[in-house]
Amino acid sequence: MSDWREKLVVGKQELPPRICIFGGHGIGKSTLASQFPKPIFISTEDGLSSLDVVSFPRAETVDDVAQAIRTLIKEDHDFKTVVVDSVDWLVEPLVTSDIESKHDAKELAYGKGQMMIAEAFRELLTGLDVLRKKRDMNVVLIAHASIVRYEDPRSEPYDRYQPKLPNRCNALLQEWVDVLAFAGFRIIVKKSDVGFNNSVTRGITTGERLLHMVENPAYVAKNRYACPDTIPMVYEKIIESIPVKQ
Repeated sequence: MSDWREKLVVGKQELPPRICIFGGHGIGKSTLASQFPKPIFISTEDGLSSLDVVSFPRAETVDDVAQAIRTLIKEDHDFKTVVVDSVDWLVEPLVTSDIESKHDAKELAYGKGQMMIAEAFRELLTGLDVLRKKRDMNVVLIAHASIVRYEDPRSEPYDRYQPKLPNRCNALLQEWVDVLAFAGFRIIVKKSDVGFNNSVTRGITTGERLLHMVENPAYVAKNRYACPDTIPMVYEKIIESIPVKQ
């Protein structure tokens, strides 16, 4: 009879990171992802034409995405990073339209449709995990940001940024990734006197792009590494804290 202790895993497991970068349009999320080691893009939307990158043909269906993942799992290649651009367009419309095409309204009622969508999304994340574990690939997901009302039991409700995904998929994504980074411009708040004891408050950007790695009331964020709260949005700063596979 074998000793059960022989099967124990000891020490750190140096797996490549799973990173989601989310933020507004045009801030440079795809450009940043293109700087990761030997990336290949699985594209679900337009927007890569200005980048000199390798990508699968734009996915028109969720099966196109699944087939791209299977190809990277099974075929010989030297890519080090898989980039899904964007994950919100993967869920809506691709996963959503696939589920809706296979089920009638009765089957999708009472939240069952959202559960099916989340489960299909989970299967795709599982495929990406295989790439990470079996092919030693970094996983980078790009997402757009949306502003949502957050009900915090410790305070009054407030608005914050989060990835633009349905609630179930959003919770799944946030749990799955090792790093959830909000990309935004540095904002300086200034008050101006407009006379008669009145003032106006304005937000002014310096143009500096930042990645926020720790959650605060303005946005969701997380990291499983010893990352600073905020870093400049450049690849060289990312690899100072995150063990990206080279």
